[in-house]
Amino acid sequence: MTLTTTPEVGRAPQQLRSDLWLFPPNRDSQGGSAWWLDCDPEPVLIDCPPLTQATLTALETLAAGRQPRILVTSREGHGRLRRIQERFGWPVLVQEQEAYLLPNITPLDTFVDTATTASGLRLLWTPGPTPGSCVVLAPPPADLLFCGRLLIPLAPGRLGPVRHGRTFHWPRQLRSLEALRKWIPSDASPQLASGSGLGALRGERLVPFGGWQPATDLS
Repeated sequence: MTLTTTPEVGRAPQQLRSDLWLFPPNRDSQGGSAWWLDCDPEPVLIDCPPLTQATLTALETLAAGRQPRILVTSREGHGRLRRIQERFGWPVLVQEQEAYLLPNITPLDTFVDTATTASGLRLLWTPGPTPGSCVVLAPPPADLLFCGRLLIPLAPGRLGPVRHGRTFHWPRQLRSLEALRKWIPSDASPQLASGSGLGALRGERLVPFGGWQPATDLS
């Protein structure tokens, strides 16, 4: 489908590894970060990047004729998802609590507690930041945990849960963190990729698993 208006030029995503790209901050998602993971047979776009010509060109190139899937980690990662999904027709997967916020998206798939994609990525419902927040675990060789807004940058090398004015339910978020610790395999230590703005990382993009810090209350 052709967009009815011409998007701004924008900036291309940054390639961090042979299989991983980070898009520029999306002002339609409070400066959030969207990621592309190149995995077979189904690459994934995690959260919505800014709607720019650079984004559209990059997504078409990265897809390389395949049928990717869009994974949405929370309502704060929606941005202008509908327009991007209309452009490419890629299926979207979201936790069922927030499916009602995407009424014109098709195809739209939902899950309850957990899900696994065709490429073996695992999703876990982690309510707290928003009702339908989730995380995405990409096992080795990717070895990444896309943590949406559940863990946000605190300082270089550090991510942690933060209670702020937009937090949906802080006690549930703390319980989600406990559940996440148990859900991740005991021998795994994936790098952490936040869906929030990354400015506090001071130029870093991925955080070691050991950089997961205790909860902070800013309320």
